[in-house]
Amino acid sequence: MTGASGRKTVLIRDTEADWYAEQFSTRCPGFDYLSATDNETALRHAPAAQVVIGLAPVLVPDLFAAAPRLEWVQALTTGVDNLLAMKTLKRDVTLTNCSGFHGPQMSELAFLMMLSLNRNAQRMTRNQAARTWERWPQRLLLNKTVTILGVGAIAEELASRCNAFGMTVTGVSDGRETVPGFARMYRRQALHDAVATCDFLVVLTPYSPDTHHIVDAGVFAAMPEHAFLINISRGGCVDEAALLHALTNREIAGAGLDVFASEPLDPQDPLWSAPNVLITPHIGGMSDIYRQQAMPLVAANLNAYAAHGASALNGLITRS
Repeated sequence: MTGASGRKTVLIRDTEADWYAEQFSTRCPGFDYLSATDNETALRHAPAAQVVIGLAPVLVPDLFAAAPRLEWVQALTTGVDNLLAMKTLKRDVTLTNCSGFHGPQMSELAFLMMLSLNRNAQRMTRNQAARTWERWPQRLLLNKTVTILGVGAIAEELASRCNAFGMTVTGVSDGRETVPGFARMYRRQALHDAVATCDFLVVLTPYSPDTHHIVDAGVFAAMPEHAFLINISRGGCVDEAALLHALTNREIAGAGLDVFASEPLDPQDPLWSAPNVLITPHIGGMSDIYRQQAMPLVAANLNAYAAHGASALNGLITRS
């Protein structure tokens, strides 16, 4: 079914929906566009929509329930966990995500965490608040070893930055044996060996049943006491109870956490007050130029859909 114009209708649900609609109207003229910056407006437009575009976390079940003509959902995020769990998103609706451009922001967050933890920035902040002048030798990233669990495009971007800082990079992956910028690669079954000499363990592996709690008590026991965990992938990849135990008992030096098994993190969760932990609110993939980063990919998908249908789309998500 198509609208009165003979073209399919695209509903954009985003705080930047008007900007996206203007851009798409020029780059992808084969559609009619509706923009919604809030759920109320989105629900009002939903019955007309055959395509919905938006950040996965803001696409709510009621929106899909109100869209009987829906054919395709284009998430503006890589993660679509919440969409896969929605009963109102019918199985015959095509689902695609956005990936391939998050390397800069994810790498920079990893560096923010490594530098902050390594130099004890929290101590500096406390001292500033107390107007206390305290100096101590500053630990460098130079000659430190970072082990990256999950070696994809983001890991390669992070590795290039680590190399520029004079760090040694090792990787853990069952799919790749040699990767530019990595001094050594390990298989997942050798994860304990991989972390035994690391200064930082950065988790970048996607979440799946195979990677559920892949970073567990055994991994923390294998890490040096001076090492830090950085998790910017998915909360389920880390056993948070084991992490809390490792932090409390000083089995590792600290952790930088951007993702959690349940989000937002409960205000009563003990991780908030665990020793030497830096917590950020799942901002790893965000950037101040996100719309410019996502635009080329989504525009290409819209034009491909208009010309060839769902089979031509990039970022197709398999739904079991």
